[in-house]
Amino acid sequence: MERLTLKLVQDLGQFIENFCMDCKLKGMTNESIRRYKSSLLIFVGFLLTKGVDVDIADTHTLKDFLQHILYERNVKHKTVENYFSALSAFYDYLAFEGVVSANIVLPFRKRYLRRYKDGYDPERKLLSVEEMGRLVGSIMDPRDKAVAVLFAKTGIRRGELLKLDIDDINWEDHSIILKPTPKRSNRVIFFDDECAVVLRRWLRVREKLNPRTKALFVSYQSLNRLDRNGLYTAIVKYAKRLGFHNPESPRLEDHFGPHCFRHWFTTWLLRNGMPREYVKELRGDKRGEAIDIYHHIDKQELRKAYLAYVPKLGV
Repeated sequence: MERLTLKLVQDLGQFIENFCMDCKLKGMTNESIRRYKSSLLIFVGFLLTKGVDVDIADTHTLKDFLQHILYERNVKHKTVENYFSALSAFYDYLAFEGVVSANIVLPFRKRYLRRYKDGYDPERKLLSVEEMGRLVGSIMDPRDKAVAVLFAKTGIRRGELLKLDIDDINWEDHSIILKPTPKRSNRVIFFDDECAVVLRRWLRVREKLNPRTKALFVSYQSLNRLDRNGLYTAIVKYAKRLGFHNPESPRLEDHFGPHCFRHWFTTWLLRNGMPREYVKELRGDKRGEAIDIYHHIDKQELRKAYLAYVPKLGV
């Protein structure tokens, strides 16, 4: 089979750039687009080694790629899913543009990537309130402790936490205004007295570091805004120490990362009896129906409910 020519490679690169612009128009976050692009470039590199063009790739090509990333790149199950999620979105775009007749990835994912196959349980790790208290209690570093408690007490996403500035905190009513993102509706979140204590402790340390940024959380090495990898490490190392995180396991419920706090926050508010619409408002979930736009929850009522239902961690 004839190998891809330089012109075809350039055309494919342009298609990927156009696809990224399409993703942006659809409201995807920059981080999600970055991940999609990274996965697609790896797929393109694989196609180059096989001499296969993107518009004639078939299920046999996808099988070869699946074997490649599983056994040569040794990626984990979740990463495999991310690769094929990007591929499916890309082929859907190519089908829309008339480059291919159909999205070949959809039936392939259904057959080979169903998450419950081979005993794979899709449930995320859920700590008890006592276990979460042990986790945050084991963290002596004031920055890492503030990160963990803020995650647990607010359920915000990793990207939302990383974008926080010290000026975003309102100490009068213990609230924070998040930066706008496509995924979030309500940008106001609350924190309780426990969270306030660890935040103030970290701010005293941060003041001594004297960083040249307004970022709430900074790297100890660069004194710049803490990045995704630094944040992930700051959480996972403590979870691993307590046996809550096993990086060698392929099972999602054996892993504990930043998103597990959001799962914990949601679950325990619901179990403690908070009304579902209040939980959705605190999570900042997108409003699913047109009528939701007209349904407003009083901020003070929401704050009182939050303080009544959020679990105490004994910090």
